[in-house]
Amino acid sequence: WFVARKDMASNTLWVVQGHDHPWLLTPRLSAQDVSWVAGRAPVAGEVGAKTRYRQADAPCALTPQGESHFDLQFKEPQWAVTPGQSAVIYDGDICLGGGVITTDAASA
Repeated sequence: WFVARKDMASNTLWVVQGHDHPWLLTPRLSAQDVSWVAGRAPVAGEVGAKTRYRQADAPCALTPQGESHFDLQFKEPQWAVTPGQSAVIYDGDICLGGGVITTDAASA
């Protein structure tokens, strides 16, 4: 069993059975509290991102929203994207920065 969604306002958890349930897959996310390695946001474009420790870089489109917020749109939905965890952005082997995930497709 996996927790797929939380609704803090109503104190409700949704759980699903099976690792591949569609509620566990996320096509996009937003992040805040961003730290950019270069000190400023890169231009919008294609990058790789990690939302889980040791996962392979997932191809996605980066849209910076000022210096402290960004959105990612993944080419393939990602498993278990979790608000409160980090999203780290790469250009090949170069880390561009990262931020704290605030929303995913299920909660957006």
